[in-house]
Amino acid sequence: MHGDVNQAIGPRSADILSEYRAEFAVGEHSARHLRRILRLYLVGSGLAGVCDAAELALTELVANVVRHVPGRRCRVCFLFEPGGVRVEVSDDCPGLPARGGGDGLGEGGRGLVIVDAVADRWGVTVRPDGRGKTVWFECLADG
Repeated sequence: MHGDVNQAIGPRSADILSEYRAEFAVGEHSARHLRRILRLYLVGSGLAGVCDAAELALTELVANVVRHVPGRRCRVCFLFEPGGVRVEVSDDCPGLPARGGGDGLGEGGRGLVIVDAVADRWGVTVRPDGRGKTVWFECLADG
């Protein structure tokens, strides 16, 4: 991401759009910047209660792109609704994410286990042409 994200000002609730989209090559600091953006929009949308879970799951999906997608290019979409948020991370890599096995103490393989633990729902949608996928999760506000 370019620009000075550190100077971001939170949107007012009247300015909240129903979605945020971006496409770029992610790097080691991208998850931190995307978490800030996500939090600004969640708080502005009245969804502060799902911030921690959504930020953690987003971090894991971005880390998977950094580790496994050649070129690290992806598209990120945050879809805001009154009852929660859906976060989608799409890439053009045909490889599907897999849950790690083992004792859970290793460096890799924990991302989807964490997403499963903190999100209300998650999944993977393969593009019809087989040339990529979208990994998504939803965090719902307590009713």
